Amino acid sequence: MRRPHIRRHRLAIAVAVTTAATLTAGVAGSASATPPASPVAASSATPALQKVVDAARDAAYAHASATGVSKKDTLKATDTLVDPDGRQHVRFVRTHRGMPVLGGDLVVHLTAKSAYEGVTRAYRHQVDMTGTDPKLSAGEARTKAATVGKGQAGDAELVVDARNGRTTLAYQVEVTDSRSAESGGARTVVLDAATGAVLSNVQADDSFLSPALQRKLRARGERLNPSTGLATPAPTAAGQTAKSAGFPAAAKGTGASFFVGSVPLSTTQTAKKSFTLKDSTRGNTETRDARDKELEKFADGKAFTSTTNRWGNGTTSNRASAAVDAQYGVASTLDFYKKTFGRKGIKNDGRGARALVHFGKKVGNAFWSPNCGCMLYGDGDGRTFAKPLVVLDVTGHELSHGVVDATANLQPTRVDIEGNQFGEPGSLNESLADIFGSAVEFATNNPKNPPNYLMGEKLGLDQKFLRRLDKPSLDKLEGTVDYWSKASYDTEVHAGSGVSSHAYYLLAEGSGKKTIGGVAYNSPTVDGSKVTGIGRTKATAIFYRALTRYMVSTTDFHDARTATLRAAKDMYGAKSTEYKTVDKAWAAVNVKASNKPSSKH
Repeated sequence: MRRPHIRRHRLAIAVAVTTAATLTAGVAGSASATPPASPVAASSATPALQKVVDAARDAAYAHASATGVSKKDTLKATDTLVDPDGRQHVRFVRTHRGMPVLGGDLVVHLTAKSAYEGVTRAYRHQVDMTGTDPKLSAGEARTKAATVGKGQAGDAELVVDARNGRTTLAYQVEVTDSRSAESGGARTVVLDAATGAVLSNVQADDSFLSPALQRKLRARGERLNPSTGLATPAPTAAGQTAKSAGFPAAAKGTGASFFVGSVPLSTTQTAKKSFTLKDSTRGNTETRDARDKELEKFADGKAFTSTTNRWGNGTTSNRASAAVDAQYGVASTLDFYKKTFGRKGIKNDGRGARALVHFGKKVGNAFWSPNCGCMLYGDGDGRTFAKPLVVLDVTGHELSHGVVDATANLQPTRVDIEGNQFGEPGSLNESLADIFGSAVEFATNNPKNPPNYLMGEKLGLDQKFLRRLDKPSLDKLEGTVDYWSKASYDTEVHAGSGVSSHAYYLLAEGSGKKTIGGVAYNSPTVDGSKVTGIGRTKATAIFYRALTRYMVSTTDFHDARTATLRAAKDMYGAKSTEYKTVDKAWAAVNVKASNKPSSKH
């Protein structure tokens, strides 16, 4: 049975508050200066936090002309951030007359004294449904959705579709067991409740390799030969625990990975000579064996156990080898977000992340599953991909999609039946995953996996990388672009991601030739202008702040420019070099105030 991968529109998520803390080292920067204080995660809902949420909700209704919120709307907080200077940001999703509003998300910004300061919202028009009686029955909607999604339809839920400037009564149907997805999976189909027209048809899981790219590689007959870092695990004191007695207890083991050689692993000792690949020091982060099945639940995976606390042998002959890479990659990603931004877990809720390796049969891809809240790794399709895609930057990329999903929840403007995504918000989503995936490499700084601004460089592609941030157009496989144009409105998201990835690189490292960590870069600008970078530490902090406070589901490249400028102003001031360089970096990729579209596309 194929696994139902379902992206649900969240109406309530554990609310977290952030408090002041100094931004710690975790992203090696070119500049020596340390950014100003940056928020870190704190506890879940508290009375003080509830007052912030209540104040933001009241402000949203009081400033309805700006926020678009009416008395028929109900707001539910999904995230609350309090800056070091006391300013507050509350992210809401909305229901209208009891129905979830697609495209109704917004962030309300308050001063340190809880006074209204502004709003960031997905769509600008007023949502007002005059009638809620659908012409299409729920049964008819399920039948249509099953046909469109090529799978089994679940319940049909009435929603208000406020995307793309419309206000439409619609059905949202989750279609599982979809034959249009590479590894089973699911699609979320939205249908006009009056006409049955398909308003959207979105694949739930994000895959590292798009269907179009996989088809191109197979057509070329390219067989990847990933470069590995095979190593025998170093001796470890089996059973070395944080406690002198009592189980379960935290333990320290080692693993022989495919790609990064011998690595340390935090595990759990369950008996004198019994260990599980579960990390209690990182919120019970765990990797399990899917046993070549497309499992419906992480709990159905088989736990990896050992009597020696040594894992894998660096080859496919040992099923734990893939688990070593996965567990190491997940732990490295969690460490990056915590040490750099104080973010405790993908959803900032203190929970660890999970991974399933050996997922399905002949699956040549890796996925982030928002419904499972975990990484899924196939073993390769036996044709193009001979090994699991458990590479460090792949894991950093995919888990960063989880961070985006838990914050701005950037959505593609359309998805074709094969699962290829299009549009600027989706491109920005892919770009942010590349940016933070690269930052995970720099923070981890493993000599067997030298950090760089290349994505997928260890996959064994003929072009030596999948994407790169300094000059994205060197990626000929996906046709990635360097600069914004009106074509970006409907460009495939991996190809379109080059616009904001290039802006980030220019902000961090600047234009022209540069060698970093033995890799030669030569970043151009659209008009030949020169950009001097502010360093990776500051650039990454600006993009993260922009994501978590000033981006919403519909943020496009021009909105991202505004968001990063606001973030730079918050952190360094409007007259700072950092603020001015953000503006220059976006202008250098042709994203300017002067060519901002007059409406959403």
